[in-house]
Amino acid sequence: MKKRSHFLDMAILGVLRNRDLHGYEIKRQIVDELGLFTSISFGSMYPALARLERLGLVEVTQGRPRGQLRQAPFTGSLGGERAIAVGLRVTGGADETRSRGKKVYTLTEAGRGTFSGFVNDDFDHGDDDLAFRVRLAFAGALEPEMRLKLLERRRSSLEARLNKGKFSGSRSILDDLYAKCVIEHTQSETVNDISWINELIDSERRRISEHTAQ
Repeated sequence: MKKRSHFLDMAILGVLRNRDLHGYEIKRQIVDELGLFTSISFGSMYPALARLERLGLVEVTQGRPRGQLRQAPFTGSLGGERAIAVGLRVTGGADETRSRGKKVYTLTEAGRGTFSGFVNDDFDHGDDDLAFRVRLAFAGALEPEMRLKLLERRRSSLEARLNKGKFSGSRSILDDLYAKCVIEHTQSETVNDISWINELIDSERRRISEHTAQ
């Protein structure tokens, strides 16, 4: 199974497809708007951006006009504050802070190729929920047939998970009220996810059919 850091890298490349962004804006889109991760610390975000820059997948420019005072978001941790300082190249006092811009990240051609390879990856990630969420969030970059394949594979995975859940669980767990509630809630969520996936599959098939008929 691929590491969480890999999917963070791909999510970063994904949100940079259409526009250049500051590190804070990248984090906001990934966490707050797309909800791909429940949380990402700046201590994880800026090292990921630095890693992508070293690999030549993103380029960096300074995007704040001179004279505008930088206001860094408060992270609540010393490590996070240090990561922000490194990420924004804030190494001096107030005068230097005013003269330097926040880093703006741009996707390179190599980055576009890497991202395209990820979303078009035909590897079966099985029950990896994060892999599916990240790929689905950027499935607009896929050909319709690839989107359909992604959705059908996810449905098969969820159906297998549901069937496995129905026939698992020891008697002692099933006799426990709260443990049983958790099991039933999980199964209900899986059923809802399957229904949602079915709607997406039907919609995708209609699009393919309409495109073929033209």
